[in-house]
Amino acid sequence: MRFRNVLLSALLVFVTVSAQAADVKLKPFVLASNGEGMIAEKAEQARVALTGAGFSIVGDYSPYPETQVLIVTSDELKKNAAASEHGGYGAVQRVAVTRVNNEVQVVYTNPVYMANVYRMKDGLGGVSARLEGALGRVEEFGAAQGMTAGQARKYHYMFGMEYFDEPSMLAEYASYEEAVQAVDAKLSSNENGVSKVYRVDIPGKNESVFGVAMKGSSDGKYMDDRFIMSEIDFRDVKSTAHLPYEVLVADNKVYALYARFRIAINFPDLSMMGR
Repeated sequence: MRFRNVLLSALLVFVTVSAQAADVKLKPFVLASNGEGMIAEKAEQARVALTGAGFSIVGDYSPYPETQVLIVTSDELKKNAAASEHGGYGAVQRVAVTRVNNEVQVVYTNPVYMANVYRMKDGLGGVSARLEGALGRVEEFGAAQGMTAGQARKYHYMFGMEYFDEPSMLAEYASYEEAVQAVDAKLSSNENGVSKVYRVDIPGKNESVFGVAMKGSSDGKYMDDRFIMSEIDFRDVKSTAHLPYEVLVADNKVYALYARFRIAINFPDLSMMGR
């Protein structure tokens, strides 16, 4: 009888903890720190801390003055990507250093939030802990209310708009190898102001994710990172880690997430008209 009571108590605790975890509201970004300093200095400090925590820096990007975005991956991130359908989107995390008035903000993408919006197999709690240990954690931000893991996994902006598993197919080739070579060549040519920031190959499967910088001309402002961010990133704490966007090669096809999904997951409170 005593064993049965102990077992029932343990099960009750497990169910309670699981229910509480399911109710946790997740937000897109984590503010790691905010204070005086220089962009280059803060970026280098972040770089050293990240590599010391086991992350590999696969790219960096300055979309506009007084910003620096570091893109990182790890064996854990790539392993989880390999175990998840179209998991390449979650194979990296982004760390942004941004000057706002007289202070420098260090912000990173929330791995647990990303794992759920990208429907990944593992929730990336370990990656979250390592990022926090390396960079710090003040608060999550990017959404007024946030979303539970369950809500994030079935998120779309509004009725009639795309879910994660409804991406835009950009091209199709005879093979994965041909698709990867074509994307790499096109990005290297900087055609239409779109260029490569990073590439990560997912182990054990025919899948690669590319990060792309977009610097559109004046008549192509909707393909320009700086213009887009000027319209959507207007809060006091900046979401520069929204950038860069991704292109995914999976088998012989090339995909990108629709902006209606990719922007909305990081700015879920944004109105259709921006500000």
